[in-house]
Amino acid sequence: MTEWDIQPRSSGCTGCRQAFADKQAYHTLLALTPEGYVRRDLCVTCFPAAERTSVLSYWQGEFKMPAPPPPEAIQKENAETLLRKLVESTDPSHAAARYILAVMLERKKLLKHRDTVADAAGNELLIYEHAQSGESFTVPDPHLRLDQLAEVQEHVAELLAPSKKVEAQPSQS
Repeated sequence: MTEWDIQPRSSGCTGCRQAFADKQAYHTLLALTPEGYVRRDLCVTCFPAAERTSVLSYWQGEFKMPAPPPPEAIQKENAETLLRKLVESTDPSHAAARYILAVMLERKKLLKHRDTVADAAGNELLIYEHAQSGESFTVPDPHLRLDQLAEVQEHVAELLAPSKKVEAQPSQS
């Protein structure tokens, strides 16, 4: 079976090592060597002097700068910061938002669900551990219904808006 290990397009000329500019023409030579397939992307200046031994394929293209990745709908840092503030808050109106943020951060592998326990009143508490720092977070399970999710998502988006601030209230223990 033939191994097709062809490198992706380079971001610069493999001859002179200059980075390609957006919309700059380049030439690609694909050669088969004893080590396997080797791709060389060359600028217009380096191409005429390039070694063409064992070249299997050649093409010319136009370099396009890669587009920046789209921003996440909710940035991890903002969601983590908001969750920290909401965990410190005793405001019951934020219970569903705390839960949604914790689940979202768990899906992004920033938090790890470690356990579910019941408090003295019989309410379920989700125990999370921060993947990097090892900090523990306790988030009460609000037992959301599917018909409540859109409203909670809107609430979280409002809380994440730059103009909205959540004041931490001391816990009453």
